[in-house]
Amino acid sequence: MKLLTSLRSSVSPEAEGTRAAAQETEVTDRVSSQAVSESEDPVSAAASPTGKTQADEGEGETCSICFEPWTTAGDHRLAALRCGHLFGYICISRWLTSGGNKCPQCNKPAKRGHIIFLYARRLKALDNAEEVRLKSRLELEQGSRRMEQLEVAQCRQQMQLVADENVRLRKEVEVWKAQAAFGSFQGASLSSSQRQDSSSGGHYVFSKAVLVSQTGGSRVLSYCEPLGCLLASQPSPQATLVPGFGVKKISTATLKPSQYVPIHSKQIRGLAFSRHQDSLLLSAALDNTLKLTSLMTNTVVQAYNTGRPVWSCCWCHDNNNYVYAGLASGSVLVYDTRDTSTHVQELAPLRSSCPVVSLSYIPRAASSMFPCGGLIAGTLEGGCFWEHIEGTTYTPHILPLESGSCTDIQVEPDSRHCLVTYRPGRAHPSLRCVLMELSRTPQTDSRQPPVCSCSPVQTFTAGSSCKLLTKSAVFKSPAGEGATLVCAGDEATNSTMVWDAATGALLQKMPADLPVLDICPFGVNQSSFLASLTEKMLKVYKWE
Repeated sequence: MKLLTSLRSSVSPEAEGTRAAAQETEVTDRVSSQAVSESEDPVSAAASPTGKTQADEGEGETCSICFEPWTTAGDHRLAALRCGHLFGYICISRWLTSGGNKCPQCNKPAKRGHIIFLYARRLKALDNAEEVRLKSRLELEQGSRRMEQLEVAQCRQQMQLVADENVRLRKEVEVWKAQAAFGSFQGASLSSSQRQDSSSGGHYVFSKAVLVSQTGGSRVLSYCEPLGCLLASQPSPQATLVPGFGVKKISTATLKPSQYVPIHSKQIRGLAFSRHQDSLLLSAALDNTLKLTSLMTNTVVQAYNTGRPVWSCCWCHDNNNYVYAGLASGSVLVYDTRDTSTHVQELAPLRSSCPVVSLSYIPRAASSMFPCGGLIAGTLEGGCFWEHIEGTTYTPHILPLESGSCTDIQVEPDSRHCLVTYRPGRAHPSLRCVLMELSRTPQTDSRQPPVCSCSPVQTFTAGSSCKLLTKSAVFKSPAGEGATLVCAGDEATNSTMVWDAATGALLQKMPADLPVLDICPFGVNQSSFLASLTEKMLKVYKWE
């Protein structure tokens, strides 16, 4: 062994490389012959428990310089260069000492300082090429899957946007269809006699339909002349974020909804504007409150807690500091806007405690028939005129109305007429609107107070259904010449009916999609309009 070592040390690197090549050739021949013999004898080749050949078992256990097995200790222990090739320590050390400056296998630069010891009894490389390839394919598949998921999410978002746009366009188409249907039906709905009656003074022509509330819930309507907008009550369109009820502003110039103003927590039953305080809205609701809202800032500036649900409200047109609230108990509370603590007076019911469904104030006027001013309170059991003497002094006058079927009382202040609406009953199977003329008995004896009363002038008949407490209207005709028009909603045909107050003739019958709940006449730029409100839609008609 010492002689073999000395011979190896005396051999030059070139000779040693020639010898290594010869030995490699010899080993290759030996392995090939062994592989041939194993192929001829498959039984002996499979004798190993793992099914591996002897050549496979010896692979990775010999030095590539001397072809001798490396050891775990001593001069020929297992060592490696930075390039990763393995040798016996003494072999690679002599190789680099004798002038070799490269790895014998890969010719990468090497020196003795690069030699490191490996502590392994047997070293064999595991073939993980397939695993690396599969991992690479897996990463590619995962990347493509993430891209596909991102594309699917984008497609879903685009589909949702398209669906929302589709819903919006469908609603617009429905509104256009409704406008076209109403416009074409406008002329067909009039009879020949009605055409003759309306042709001389004019008639209403459908102008536009405005969607107020998609879910419904609209109830009352009012007009603010200083701001040029209609106000329709409705539930909040964003009930989860801003619960409650408020009003929707609708511009009379463009007939488009512009803004929602939240006010109450429960349904609004009354809206009223002052003649002198611009853009100050008085509202009554079932949440036991009466509120004043500035439409300039869209904020509630004053609130009164009535303690009971409020069904109606109005302003005092003789003294703008007073407002009225009609309660569900039948009482009317008088509030002074300068006093925010409580009401200044309560007008208790004279008969049964029915809800005050309507309140209207008649201002004082130089009229021989009815010069006094006061408040007309309408309940289901009839009506009462509270004559306003002065300050907070009121004198009640029971109006001679039918008991048990009155649903609304509206007033035309200039002509001193009031319109009383009766629901159908056993004696009268149809809805009736009776125009009453207010009168005041002259004071013949100074010891007896005057008596205020009313008498029927004209009766207008509609359909046989009246399940809702709808509002009617009486106002001056846009045709002028002292004419008066009466309007009411007909639940049986879902339409708005227009009568001539003087003759009682039905002038027009304008269709609607749902029962008409409130009616409001208004004027813009010397043109007259009529607005009718259903639970969802607002329809505007122009006088021509």
